[in-house]
Amino acid sequence: MTTLSDSSLAVDVIDATVPLVPGHAIRLLRQQRDKVVAATQGSYDAMFSPSVDGLSVAERLLVALHACSVSKAATLAAHYRERLLAEGVDRELIAAVGSGAPVADARLRTALAFTASLIERPIEGDRAAVQSLADAGLSTPAIVALGQLIAFLSYQVRVVAGLQALAAAEVAA
Repeated sequence: MTTLSDSSLAVDVIDATVPLVPGHAIRLLRQQRDKVVAATQGSYDAMFSPSVDGLSVAERLLVALHACSVSKAATLAAHYRERLLAEGVDRELIAAVGSGAPVADARLRTALAFTASLIERPIEGDRAAVQSLADAGLSTPAIVALGQLIAFLSYQVRVVAGLQALAAAEVAA
């Protein structure tokens, strides 16, 4: 995490995605629950740690980009797109995933379909859906990591959407 030059508060992904200046009422409200802020960023750090078994950082970032695109979370999608570019992922692959276009890699295609399914139609996240991941070559630890990642991304998208809604309401008032 980086630190703001005029504040002792750390900048996390959500603060960067919903840029609220230090001292802004909504940012102060969010910072009142510092344990939640720290746990959210800690979860982000863990989800994209190189030490996660079965899914590369690039695969997890592609899943995140897809989840944010499906959820219409443009600012978070931009964050994950930047991370993917920094990781050196092919620009055409990033564009395809971001737009929902099919990808050639069957393993990634299956993971992205599972991601969209859990976001749009969670009831379809059944045994058959999990088996499709195994059939595509994902190990049990990779399937668990993917499920945890999707759950985290759903949470992250909702926090960002809520903060953006509060900021928009404040401007409109």
